[in-house]
Amino acid sequence: MRKDAAVADDRPHRARHRSEPPTPPDGIPDEELMRALYREHAGPLLAYVLRLVAGDRQRAEDVVQETLIRAWKNAGRLNRATGSVRPWLVTVARRIVIDNHRSRQARPREVDPSPLEVIPAEDEIDKALWLMTLSDALEDLTPAHREALVETYFKGRTVNEAAEALGIPSGTVRSRVFYALRSMKLALEERGITA
Repeated sequence: MRKDAAVADDRPHRARHRSEPPTPPDGIPDEELMRALYREHAGPLLAYVLRLVAGDRQRAEDVVQETLIRAWKNAGRLNRATGSVRPWLVTVARRIVIDNHRSRQARPREVDPSPLEVIPAEDEIDKALWLMTLSDALEDLTPAHREALVETYFKGRTVNEAAEALGIPSGTVRSRVFYALRSMKLALEERGITA
């Protein structure tokens, strides 16, 4: 019987992390129980879990924390078990990793925020909408008026340069630009844009 008592006395440091949370054995407070669990098992458990989660340290730390919390919650049951707690911890950690993987597979993929980062700012959106409306209004012009307007306003050429590029007299370019601008104004007003 004395030998059994010596064995029982040899286990208190091990049994600490197997205690029942509300009434820990040997009067060890819950905080101390968690410290003992962490001190004794967190390092090796983290190394093991890192391999399971392909080196994702944040996920591994979350799994280790969840495993140690479950050990703390089941301390009474672990206290009755014989031997080391580590095999139980390893099994629980492995199951947590598997459950997390399965839940990720079961639920829809989370939206990747990176495409949202390439959305242009509000002023760029306004500019893009303005260009789309302008392009649409240009389509309402006759080809001759559109050419004259593109050469002078959009390409920035003078009337003489536009006349040379189009192969028409400069007076014709002036006339076409005048009527093109008048038609553009009406086309834009139809689209709700007023000057």
